[in-house]
Amino acid sequence: MGMVRHLTLLPTEPTAPIATSYDLLCWSRLGAAYDPGELETLVQDQRLVHYLGFYRPVEDLPLHRAEAPYWPGRGDLKPWVHEVAGWFAANEECRQDILATLRAEGPLPATALPDTCQRTWGSSGWTNNKNVQQMLWYMLQRDEVAIADPLGREKLWDLAERVYDDQPLPDPDEALAERDRRRLLSLGVARPKGPADRAEPTYVRDAGEPAVVEGVKGTWRVEPAYLEGLGDFEGRAALLSPFDRLVMDRKRLDQLFGFDYVLEMYKPKAQRIWGYYALPVLYGDRLVGKLDATAERDEGVLRVDAVHEDEPFTAEMRDAVDAEIEDLAAWLGLEVVFIAGRGGTKSRHETR
Repeated sequence: MGMVRHLTLLPTEPTAPIATSYDLLCWSRLGAAYDPGELETLVQDQRLVHYLGFYRPVEDLPLHRAEAPYWPGRGDLKPWVHEVAGWFAANEECRQDILATLRAEGPLPATALPDTCQRTWGSSGWTNNKNVQQMLWYMLQRDEVAIADPLGREKLWDLAERVYDDQPLPDPDEALAERDRRRLLSLGVARPKGPADRAEPTYVRDAGEPAVVEGVKGTWRVEPAYLEGLGDFEGRAALLSPFDRLVMDRKRLDQLFGFDYVLEMYKPKAQRIWGYYALPVLYGDRLVGKLDATAERDEGVLRVDAVHEDEPFTAEMRDAVDAEIEDLAAWLGLEVVFIAGRGGTKSRHETR
């Protein structure tokens, strides 16, 4: 729980070529002592709550829900936000039907909820025509529905009033500032501005103090309390989840660490460079490579297709990374099988 409070969140991405994103993240942070059953208990006891795509400490929930009464947003809104609000308003009948069904029968999976939308949700992506899914997403942001049980094969939805307590919501500006402060405390150094993201921004606005990073353009924000603890820092090798807080902001990765990385599970196989679910490799205070591995549970092995070295590893680095791979396999109850060798890998820019 202390780790989640430090990170402020855990991802809920279900894809699990090695392990589910949240279990893999917890293992990489805590080591072999991590027990997935402990996380499951925290979720069942609602000490961690599924909100906007992440598990979050329940005591932080009012900070995130403070924006709900002002949906779709405050201030000057972009045209696409008005389009979303228009789609939502046009499907008031579906909204009411979902609320009535949950009130009578909830909690229920999304597949059991009625789709009575008058206007279809249009998208060029994977949400195209998924009317109920989109309606629930916006109703969640409005505090009308909540995820009651996220641990099953299909998460269950219910009325927000039956899931959340009646704790009063803070002032939205104060809540926003506190979320920024906690995010910066977790990251240490972050960008003040970035792309809008209702679920979890990667920037921190005016939190902390302005800072200049030598050799990097622009002004950054830094948390002084974070810097005070760096004197005791001792690095180690770690295999990171692609959804770890450290690597969520790809632009920050490139600017601060010089690390070229994209999660390629959404790309056609022929366009992948590092693998379907490559894990960033951390060594000390540097990101030095990617691990392309898959858990083949039926065969009892952790198949390592490649260890991509951004720069040639020293013998010490190689031993430390290999030890982490062995530890990962042991935690999974599998044996390591190396399919291919290792070595340098071109960046996306060099490949083009």
